Amino acid sequence: MKVRDLLSKDSIELNGSAGSKNEVITKMVDLMVKRGNIADRETYEKGVLAREQESTTGIGDGIAIPHCKSDSVKAPGLAAMVLPDGVPFDSLDGQPANLIFLIAAPNTEDNVHLTVLARLSELLMDPDFVAALKNAKTKDEFLSVIDKAEASKEAAEEAKKAAKTDAGAEILAVTSCPNGIAHTYMAAEAIEKAGKNLGVRVKVETRGSGGAKNVLTDEEIKNAKAIVIAADAKVPMDRFDGKPLINASVADGIGKAEELVKKASSGSAPVYHAAGGKKESASAPSGNSGSVGHQIYTHLMSGVGHMLPFVIGGGILVAIAFLIDTIAGYGATGGSNFGNMLPLSSFFKYVGGLAMGMMVPVLAGYIAYSIADKPGLAVGFLGGLLASNGNAVAASFVWGADGAEPLHGFMKFLSDFGFTHSGNTVSGFLGGIVIGFLAGYIVLWLEKITEGMPKSLDGIRPMLIYPVVGCFIVGVLMTFIFNPLIGLINTGLSAMLTGLSSSGLIWLLGLILGGMMAIDMGGPINKAAYVFGTGMLAQASDYMNAGSAANDPKVQACYIAMAAVMVGGMVPPVGIALATRIFPKKFTEAEKDTWVSNLVMGASFITEGAIPFAAADPGHVIPCTFAGAAVAGLLSAAFGCTLMAPHGGVFVFATVGHPFFYILSWLIGSLVTCFMLGFIKKDADQM
Repeated sequence: MKVRDLLSKDSIELNGSAGSKNEVITKMVDLMVKRGNIADRETYEKGVLAREQESTTGIGDGIAIPHCKSDSVKAPGLAAMVLPDGVPFDSLDGQPANLIFLIAAPNTEDNVHLTVLARLSELLMDPDFVAALKNAKTKDEFLSVIDKAEASKEAAEEAKKAAKTDAGAEILAVTSCPNGIAHTYMAAEAIEKAGKNLGVRVKVETRGSGGAKNVLTDEEIKNAKAIVIAADAKVPMDRFDGKPLINASVADGIGKAEELVKKASSGSAPVYHAAGGKKESASAPSGNSGSVGHQIYTHLMSGVGHMLPFVIGGGILVAIAFLIDTIAGYGATGGSNFGNMLPLSSFFKYVGGLAMGMMVPVLAGYIAYSIADKPGLAVGFLGGLLASNGNAVAASFVWGADGAEPLHGFMKFLSDFGFTHSGNTVSGFLGGIVIGFLAGYIVLWLEKITEGMPKSLDGIRPMLIYPVVGCFIVGVLMTFIFNPLIGLINTGLSAMLTGLSSSGLIWLLGLILGGMMAIDMGGPINKAAYVFGTGMLAQASDYMNAGSAANDPKVQACYIAMAAVMVGGMVPPVGIALATRIFPKKFTEAEKDTWVSNLVMGASFITEGAIPFAAADPGHVIPCTFAGAAVAGLLSAAFGCTLMAPHGGVFVFATVGHPFFYILSWLIGSLVTCFMLGFIKKDADQM
């Protein structure tokens, strides 16, 4: 289907004007209605606006492509508008849009809007084409520009097919972005254009949301001079074993396409070797040729992308449990059982808790998978489970029990250091990240050292050697190094917190507790602060049982500590949600899509909503969440805000003392995180 087939004179306006994004969308929907494609105007317009709420379709350079797939669309169609004065459109580059295409697609399985969006993205990469559209004097001229561009592209594609029959492509490329829409096809167009300018035959496989297109064949790969991978999403790589390969980001595919093609053509690209693949020579450079930072980012994004549904699904279900108990009147009396007061709320809390409990194992598992493919998955999952659960509780061993032979030597070492006798050994999502990377590289190491085994044993390497040896090594590392080490750190943190509380430095205590809640979001530091807060509630109860009044300063200090803990934990998801709306260029489309769920989780005291962001960019995100949460904790303590419930977020605000100042502290802390992210976080296309 061609772009021109979906556009008519009735759906084009060349001298449009509008004062806002919503106004221009309304006018463009009117154009689409004139074309006769819309059965229900109101439903369609709501769908377009809802799509804009998810993430902007202003792709920059004055161009926007709003779109909607809906049952209200009778047949696919396009509307176009040129606005000489431009209109604010929340574009990725912050500039007004003056050329807008609106896509209407029926709700069918063929995803026609993605096909048209891909075609439009390719055409709009040509600045001459865009300029010609903007300068068209009549609708006929506007349509003629599109006709000529499509005819030229078809001719170029036919020429490529003919050339491929004779010689095949010199350079092959694969493009893919996390969302699989505009950037995937823009990078493909840029690489093809660079090849044409340099006189190099190029073929590009696009791996978008509609699936892989223009797929590279085995014969083409065999005959190609080099491979260019411009992707921020996982691409099947085994097929390129033994080929010179350049690995770059999709942003480089768009902005540095000519540089990539030149390097690939020069013969200087390093040779890629797939995990477990046969190496052509011992001296050939191997491994991923992308920068170390890009490799780390890609592996992290694999883990974060797979973890995100567990965070959102489980977090919202837990929030529903809190809401049910609040409606039932247990907001102020539920105590530590809040969320489990009724069978219905307990069901939601149980299911949601299980889902959220999968976060760290999935994160670690898919980081390892990104590094070592399927053999890394089981090893990474085990490491993540050990990180999220800590060491096993010390057992009553038959050997060493009362009346039996005592433990000595190696068995005593195992008992003393391999099991939890006291304290916390949960390393949380930070431990999950560390062990995810280690698991992946452990499996790669196992693949390397077993290459010399007889060919007849190749089948048992991934099914037996990698999982057994890999799981053992990961188990040893987590049990004897990472988990115990973090347990020692937690012991020191608890002692420090107790000293601050007893010395009367309540404002400093609030600052530290709030900040700790936002460093590792559900990990050991977060848990140390939370356990201290709940311990203060127990201490307050002891004071009151001994005869102290509720307004006694030492009782109030306990409740102030708990309030600082909760407000600190509520800041990171809300601060990040605000930042995705105020500074959209700093985040990927997938990250921006989570803003509503992050608001809900932040309001529900589910700090883990910020984990995907912290995992993807810890160097910038964690300092911002820490600062905002610390400010909120400090203000809450300075205002004397108190909290008598151990959990629940806004659903237990009935138990908060000085609620107005508590909300103010929460808001100020969230804004600190938001604006710090806006100033220090890199734009998403630079990651």
